[in-house]
Amino acid sequence: MAKPRASIDQFAFTFDAPAPATQPAALAGSDAQIAGMVSEALKNQDRGLIAAKMSILLDEEVSKHMLDAYASPARDGHNISFARLRPLIAVTNRFDLLDRELRPIGAAVLVGDEIYTAEIGHIDSEIAKLQQRRKDLARLHPTITRNRRK
Repeated sequence: MAKPRASIDQFAFTFDAPAPATQPAALAGSDAQIAGMVSEALKNQDRGLIAAKMSILLDEEVSKHMLDAYASPARDGHNISFARLRPLIAVTNRFDLLDRELRPIGAAVLVGDEIYTAEIGHIDSEIAKLQQRRKDLARLHPTITRNRRK
């Protein structure tokens, strides 16, 4: 049986905690990088349709020309705001790009039911810690039983 191929809707979630940028100039060039992300999100998409869907979500006009400007690293005066980046990610379903851009600041993206997988992992970790604590207590402080009179 052939192994199913991953789509852009399913990105490889890594459990390595990203470290936040702390070095000087670690986030330099972000404007061009974000423009590249916008361009990648719009690649092979109908920009007019994406603009229309964003307009509906925002309840304000977003044009194809605006998206073109946001996607151009050369047009540094037309950077996309976070308020417009959110609906762009939502309508293009490119959470992988958002994840990639958040990792340099020490964050990662969980999408939909992935939050439950993360919570299960957290619960399993807490159970393991409690089981180890119980073992340590039982070893260091054996249970004392009392004879109680009736």
